[in-house]
Amino acid sequence: MTGRKRHILVDTLGLILAVVVHAANVQDRDGAKQVIRRVRFRLPRMKLIWADGGYAGALISWVRTFAGWTLEIVRRRPIARFEVLPRRWVVERTFAWLGRYRRLTRDYEARPRSSENMIYLAMINLMLHRLCPERKSAFR
Repeated sequence: MTGRKRHILVDTLGLILAVVVHAANVQDRDGAKQVIRRVRFRLPRMKLIWADGGYAGALISWVRTFAGWTLEIVRRRPIARFEVLPRRWVVERTFAWLGRYRRLTRDYEARPRSSENMIYLAMINLMLHRLCPERKSAFR
């Protein structure tokens, strides 16, 4: 596989709930369906998902009928060249956090499942360091 796409589902803090990695020739909406299928029964309290314009179309009704959730597309205003969109920056920030891990900067993994697991490991590392930050020793 020469190119890959990563689809992540994050909570409002940017912590990963699900990851799907697949070939780059798969359409974004199909990748989103794979993510929804993985988390449908693991997240019973989920009600709303925010997504960007690449996930618009028939996916909105599919999510409603398949999982009973609302998929809301966050669109930018047509006159704005650049603006920070509400809720959309959360996923971009998570991708930036993951980009700081050398193993995730390129496709080092041979299999998509290995790549997904490396993303989970990076997020676990990130969460552990946030829960218990390294303290400076009193003897330094």
